[in-house]
Amino acid sequence: MNDVSNPVFGRRRNEAAEIAAQAMPPSPALTRGPVTPAPAPTLSARTTADAAANATIAAAAAAASAVTTRADITELRNLCLTRMDATAVASLAPGRLLIEVERLVSDLATERRVQLNGREQRNLANELVDDMLGLGPLEPLLLDESVNDIMVNGPEHTFVERSGKLVQVPVRFRDWTHLTNICQRIAASVGRRVDESSPMCDARLKDGSRVNIILPPLAIDGPSLSIRKFSKKPIDFEKLIAFGSLTPPIARVLEIAARCRLNIIVSGGTGSGKTTMMNAMSRFIDPAERIVTVEDAAELQLQQPHIVRLETRPSSLEGKGEVNARDLVRNALRMRPDRIIIGEVRGAEAFDMLQAMNTGHDGSMSTIHANNTRDALARIENMVQMSSMGLSPKAIRTQVVAAVNLIVQVERQRDGGRRVTQVTEIAGIEGDTQLLNDIFKFEVTGETATGRLVGRYEVSRIRSTFQERLQYFGLDRPWAQALEEA
Repeated sequence: MNDVSNPVFGRRRNEAAEIAAQAMPPSPALTRGPVTPAPAPTLSARTTADAAANATIAAAAAAASAVTTRADITELRNLCLTRMDATAVASLAPGRLLIEVERLVSDLATERRVQLNGREQRNLANELVDDMLGLGPLEPLLLDESVNDIMVNGPEHTFVERSGKLVQVPVRFRDWTHLTNICQRIAASVGRRVDESSPMCDARLKDGSRVNIILPPLAIDGPSLSIRKFSKKPIDFEKLIAFGSLTPPIARVLEIAARCRLNIIVSGGTGSGKTTMMNAMSRFIDPAERIVTVEDAAELQLQQPHIVRLETRPSSLEGKGEVNARDLVRNALRMRPDRIIIGEVRGAEAFDMLQAMNTGHDGSMSTIHANNTRDALARIENMVQMSSMGLSPKAIRTQVVAAVNLIVQVERQRDGGRRVTQVTEIAGIEGDTQLLNDIFKFEVTGETATGRLVGRYEVSRIRSTFQERLQYFGLDRPWAQALEEA
């Protein structure tokens, strides 16, 4: 049978001819100007088009394979969790548990025919162990000593602070439930709870790192977790000098202030290094002294042997059982302390702190949020008024002047560095005005090519109001020598 006698083939041929005719360029008589025929595609063009098509197909196949792999890994993770015995997990050491989990992952991957290489199996086993024993995806960040702060804004966004700068890191949680479980585990480890009925919580980790948790509905975009890490190695003045936070003469002055039992307030903004500075000064406290600390979440790292650590307690679901900082400060006065150290003064406990400093507990310390040393005095005055003791402003200022000897102002500056910007002495009161003497004051003079701020300290050599105390401890000459060196 030939092509013409075949009506189907003939019709196809005619349709093909019509399509070809429609695709042909119009006749020269129907066009304006000369018509240039389209060049036929070359071999290289066809090869390039085929390669592009193949690449598109390969990319689509790889994406489909990746989706399948993620689904398989999720299924594998869930199977591992269901196969594990909680009693056996609790009885195993972390190292042994990791080996057993790796073995379970390998067996289940073989059983389910999930294609995972050795590295992927180890990663999944590590994730499972971190979820069971640690803080899940946050464990690598907690082990990274270059990270100072960890901020989780929902399951998809995690930021850290390195060298004073905030950067986003590729850390993800599976969903809101996963992140909420981590938050509840942290709170439960210190005897606290966080849920929808009590969505805010201050807690701490085993290494002393401070934690703040806030859950929905207060946190709109998902659970929010903030962790302030503290160095596992105690930071002393030598390290602060190496960091550029202060100079050797200032370190010597602060050491003398701690040794001769001056009452000191460390002032600064959030994340400026107040607690680190107080930890460094506390290293010069006599080991024979009895120290009582009061904190909302225990984070001080004092090195003395005779320490009693007190921590506040929130109220229960029934609204009972709350123990605030003021209650603990009052109780500390009955514990025969040589020094009382309050982690941070936020409210009415400021009045009790002044009472402690004025009643024989010399050498007490605390921190406060303020922009500079004079603002710190104003904030203390405002917080004393919150105690509802009915004192006049002048009486409060007189008591503050009698209680506080020195204010150390620390600041996190725009280059990311944390520096001592002021060391101020409370020199007295004249009328309603408190007299201040800036023993050291940092002045910025420029910056380096790398953006590092450069400055110098202005030094005051006015005779201190606590000169007699310096003489009593035999530290008046070292004090004068440190000012001369500065």
